[in-house]
Amino acid sequence: MDNTLIKKVMTFKSGNFVFSTKYDASEVNNLLFKARLLYTTIVDLPILPEWSVYLEEELIRRSIFSTAALEGNPLKEEEVGKIIEQADDGQKNGEAKKAILNLKKVYGFIKKIDPIKGFALTEDFIRESHRIITDGLDYTDNLPGKYRNHIVKVGNKEHGGVYTPPKCQPDIVNLMKEFVEWINCKEMMESDGLIRAALAHYHLGLIHPFGNGNGRTIRIVEAMLLRTSGIKYVPTMLSNYYYRKIDDYYFAFSLTQKNPEHDVTIFVKFMLEGVIDSLNEIKDNITFRIRELVMRDYCTFLKNKKVITQRQHDLLCILLESGKTISLKNLFNVSPYNALYRNVSERTARRDMSKLLKLNILLQENGDYRLNLRALG
Repeated sequence: MDNTLIKKVMTFKSGNFVFSTKYDASEVNNLLFKARLLYTTIVDLPILPEWSVYLEEELIRRSIFSTAALEGNPLKEEEVGKIIEQADDGQKNGEAKKAILNLKKVYGFIKKIDPIKGFALTEDFIRESHRIITDGLDYTDNLPGKYRNHIVKVGNKEHGGVYTPPKCQPDIVNLMKEFVEWINCKEMMESDGLIRAALAHYHLGLIHPFGNGNGRTIRIVEAMLLRTSGIKYVPTMLSNYYYRKIDDYYFAFSLTQKNPEHDVTIFVKFMLEGVIDSLNEIKDNITFRIRELVMRDYCTFLKNKKVITQRQHDLLCILLESGKTISLKNLFNVSPYNALYRNVSERTARRDMSKLLKLNILLQENGDYRLNLRALG
């Protein structure tokens, strides 16, 4: 084993605790290359300011739902969205709703911190994040912002087994001090931001410093490190990936923890695969919006050139807004389409659809029509 890649810290009650940067460079660097190339592609895509604002709000909503659901919050995504949109009236809320409101506050907390590169993670930041996340929640043996002083168990047999983190507060206090020094050391600060965030996530999970709320706090720390490394969108998307891959998430942690050589390849690869998955989703989202914008301009161009009628143009605009399919029958009995076809015969409506099909602006599937956003290539 290359001892320059690991840092051993002796604890009072749990033996040696190891901070490790040992991983298979051939596997990890390949994923890093893919992630960075994909991110560069996304950054080069034109995006309107209002799209960026919408994306950020949408991603935070999904992230809050996912990171809460990972810890067993029963609220559905739609319910979470409604809670986030509401102003906090200061009234007493149930545990599930309060947990969502706390997550909303912690995202507001990290948003206020300048996303400058070279961000030095501090214990104060970690404890304050935990305090906000668990404030007012009735968790047994948990004090918001305070390290635990009791034994906890992490994981289960179905996901690779049970792990016992460091057992007493003196060990946790010492390990958190060592962790902050290690994650902020010159080598780590100069490493790729994605790797640094993944290693912070994994090792904080090993320490498990709080009585409850560890997972949510760790994912906020990871998001903050990604954000301050100059990466957009991904910081608020990874929780959604972890939730969708919940079994793989727990297995990645458990298998990495059990590695006798302290090799962290499995967890780092899992996190980077999540980054790539998230970036692909963002790319598809932005590309879709660009196609929408171009299609809207194209429809106006066709109308101005009298290739299509005003009615056909308006129909296409409604389809652009709704993103839905429509049948010929819907044109006459579903709002707002029926406003366009109120005084039109079925034969004329068929001619409209036939013309738009020939122009390749519409596609027909199982008798229904949908907009072809790839009409222009």
